[in-house]
Order: sequence, then structure tokens, then C-alpha cells
Amino acid sequence: MKLILVAGARPNFIKIAPICDELKQKKGIDYYIFHTGQHYDENMSKTFFDQLGIPEPDKNINAGSNSHAVQTAEIMIGFEKVLNDYKPDIVIVVGDVNSTLACALVAAKQNIPVAHVEAGLRSYNWRMPEEINRVLTDRLSQFLFTTCEDANENLKREGINPEKIYFVGNVMIDTLLKFKRIPMEHDILQDLNLNSKNYALLTMHRPVNVDSIDNLFDIIDALYEVQKQVKVVYPVHPRARKKIIEFGLEKKFEEMDNFTMIDPLCYLDFLHLMDNARFVLTDSGGIQEETTILGIPCITLREETERPITVTEGTNVVVGRDKNKILTEVSKILNGKGKTGRIPPKWDGMTAQRIVDILIQKQNLINKSKELMIL
Repeated sequence: MKLILVAGARPNFIKIAPICDELKQKKGIDYYIFHTGQHYDENMSKTFFDQLGIPEPDKNINAGSNSHAVQTAEIMIGFEKVLNDYKPDIVIVVGDVNSTLACALVAAKQNIPVAHVEAGLRSYNWRMPEEINRVLTDRLSQFLFTTCEDANENLKREGINPEKIYFVGNVMIDTLLKFKRIPMEHDILQDLNLNSKNYALLTMHRPVNVDSIDNLFDIIDALYEVQKQVKVVYPVHPRARKKIIEFGLEKKFEEMDNFTMIDPLCYLDFLHLMDNARFVLTDSGGIQEETTILGIPCITLREETERPITVTEGTNVVVGRDKNKILTEVSKILNGKGKTGRIPPKWDGMTAQRIVDILIQKQNLINKSKELMIL
């Protein structure tokens, strides 16, 4: 069996790492890693490959940052050449970034089966580019690997054949559980002069939050009050930094005495920083899941989430940009009344194994059918 794994952005690397680990242990499988270069910053890309033990990409087209149309088109053109040369049996795409949809579309048009890891998640907010990517990728896929029962139901309501849906768990959690056990070579807390459970961690990069000066200003206004109560650490995503500078808001951040902005972190440092935080403020979907596993209270700075299981079963509370709601949740946490949760089913570190086993089983059935047709 010949597979292509597609990755382009930080969350993708975290998701393909355990799949690569599993494929290495299987005989008779040849796999090719296609890196779109959607995330090109070293701390957002190369460092992740190195730390997570992902083999060097077979191809990196360095698509970089651009408009959605240009970026998607460049990835499609580059991926078509790879498909023509490699001729895989299956293309595996993960998550919901532009790389995911671009490669799924090219593969589907060449009648190559697509396996979508993290299928069925829905925010029902069509203003989010990720929602468009998720829905269209699912329509194009033959294998829909889901993280939770909510995702299964979403797909069934949309008319997806249930035989294509496989509830396997959360592959991102495979990576988290593996690397959480590995001792740190150096202590990021010491580097930043932090004490465990004595600071809050912020991540913020979604267009809805950072591409609008009004929305960004509302969040900064809330953060100003938060940092009066607890130190806040913000690893700044490159696109967020660009917008902060463009809007002339650097001074607003500099005025906060108990607020630290740092460059993006490698995976292990960020995981350690998150695991030791008192709570996390975020607009990232993946971090909502990771905090649920770590038992860290999570305050989501969006109006909705495509991962409702992190709210119903996890530690997540969705507050949007409402200053009062943000401060209310922060107060609860600091007073020992933060949200607690439990670990969702199949978030057990075995998801990649389930995915690969299913693909092998199905490929064996396909091969057997071909043999019977020949006979």
C-alpha cells in the first residue's frame, strides 16, 4: 500500500506524527510526506518535525502565507505533480487548514481515496475559513476518521454514508500523551521566570480576533484587567504579530506590566508551558482539546466551538470577546471554582493505531476483490 500524508501547519504536524510512528512499524506500506509549507516559520514548522520525530518531508513546496485563493491554488498545483509521480493508493489529510482541502480536492478529482483525520467537526459558522475546509473535505473523503460521537452525528445528518465513518478517537492526544512523559531538556518556566500554576497562557491568531481592530481592541481591554490578577504569557503567532503592528497596537500590550509577549514556541516547550498554566485563554481548537486532557481550565475567546465535547465533557468555557464573561471565568478559576472535566472516550493514545489498522484492513479487502475479479 502506498500512502501520502499531507501536512502544512503546526496542528497538522502534531497529528501526523503518531500516524508516521505507526506506519514505520507496519510491513508492506510505503508512505510519502507532502509538506505544503503553509507554516514556514522555523518554530512553526521545522522544529516540530525535529522534535516529533517526523521523517524529513519528501516534498515541500513552501506555499507560505498568501490569500486563501492563492495559497490554495499553489498547493493544488504542487500536489497534482506529486500525485502524478507517486500514484498513491490513499491520501491522508488532517485537520481543517487550506492544505487539507486543497489536497483532498486534487486527490478526489484523480479518483484517489481520501482519508480525513478529524472529520465531522462543525462550528456552523460559515464566516470561518476552517468551517468551509472541514465540510468540503468531508464530502470528498472515503474514510472519515472522527474524534467524538458528536462528529459522527454531524456527518450522518449531512447524508454521509455511515459505512465511511470511523470513530477512532483523537490523534492529537496520541502525541500529547507520548511527549508529556518525556523529561524536559531545559525548563521553559525557568527561562521565563515563571512558577507553576502562577500564570495564564494566551494563544490568539484567528482572523475573527486579530484581523479586526475593534475585536482585537476588545480582547486587549479584557486582558488588561486579567493581567492585574495573574501574569499572562503570550507566544505570538506570526500573523497576529503582523496585525498588531499594522493596527499600531504594540503600545497597548507594552502598557501591561504583568503581560509577556514571546516568539512562537516549539512543541515541547509549549506543552510544558500549557501543562503548568493556571488556565489558558485561546481561540485555537486543538488547545481546547489539549487542555481537556491536561485538566487545565480553558477560556475560549470565540462565539462558538467546533469541538463541543470540550465543553460538555472537558474543561472548556466559550465566552467570545465579552469582557465581563472573560473576567467572570477568570475570577472563578482564581478562586478555585474553575471548570473541571473528564477525558472523552477513545482519547487514549491509541488513535493512530486504529486509523492505520482500518486502512490496512480495507486495502486488503480491495486487493482481495481485485484478485477475485481476475479469477
